[in-house]
Amino acid sequence: MLESLPSTKKTQPTSSHEPQAQPQVKSPVASFELRKNDKYYAWLFLGPSLLLLSIFVFYPMLRTLYLSLFLTDNFGEPTVFVGLQNYLHLLKSAPYLASLKATTTYVVGVASLTIVFGLLLAAMANQKLRGIEFFRTIFTATMGVSVSVSAIFWLFMFNPTIGVLNQVIMFFGHQPIAWLTTPGWAMVAVIVTSVWMHLGFTFLLFFGALQSVPKSLYDAADVAGASSRYQFWHITLPMISPTMFFVAVITLISAFKSFGLIDLMTAGGPTNATNLLVYRIYKDAFMNGNYAQASTESIILAIIIALITLIQFKLLAKRVNY
Repeated sequence: MLESLPSTKKTQPTSSHEPQAQPQVKSPVASFELRKNDKYYAWLFLGPSLLLLSIFVFYPMLRTLYLSLFLTDNFGEPTVFVGLQNYLHLLKSAPYLASLKATTTYVVGVASLTIVFGLLLAAMANQKLRGIEFFRTIFTATMGVSVSVSAIFWLFMFNPTIGVLNQVIMFFGHQPIAWLTTPGWAMVAVIVTSVWMHLGFTFLLFFGALQSVPKSLYDAADVAGASSRYQFWHITLPMISPTMFFVAVITLISAFKSFGLIDLMTAGGPTNATNLLVYRIYKDAFMNGNYAQASTESIILAIIIALITLIQFKLLAKRVNY
């Protein structure tokens, strides 16, 4: 009977005055400690890199700039402060101006030929042809060849008596060419060798850029009746312009820094025809012991590279389509 009676117990309403959980607010002291710890960890991770950069990059740069304002002894220690006289002397020196001219010829030749042939090879490899994968591998093979091996290979190719190039020339009834002992031909030889070395990397960059161009653009151009030449100039080049800009910058900088091929193939000869700026710096510093002049040449070379890179960014960056 009791179980059937209705329950008289009423549910008590929840009081609205009960305390509720409040979000934790970090105190200013705790926030400061966290920021302090972040700075600590940042310096901890950046410290080794900054230390290496300071030892091997920043200090040598400042030391080079310092030595360029002095005369130095055979041990590279500054003796007499001369200010900008080293710079004025170099800019009036006929041998240095000849090296500057040779470097300009070399850089323009290497950069232009590398970009042109790299783009042509990439356009050829981008075609859907049978067995094209084999040629793509061949075109990139030079990336795995060292400077010394490349120099030995091309020294054999340019050999005046048993070289393959002169054998071909004599086969057609012409006189053999003294490639590495004639000033004009020596420059051609080192340019060809340098282009061959850089071609694999340039081809790979251009090929990747061509692969990323949407095929729908070419299909629309075909429907509109556009020629292949029109498609190349108005579709392909604008779409790969970021890669073109990148390749132009790094190829010029790399050409300015060429040293190994010159040292192994011509040693700056004949008659200083291939005595490029970097090789001249090496000779002045480590063979002639003129560290002040070598430091001055290094600073001038750095300024030249910086100015050319800045000009490229000002002129070419406006034509890049992202």
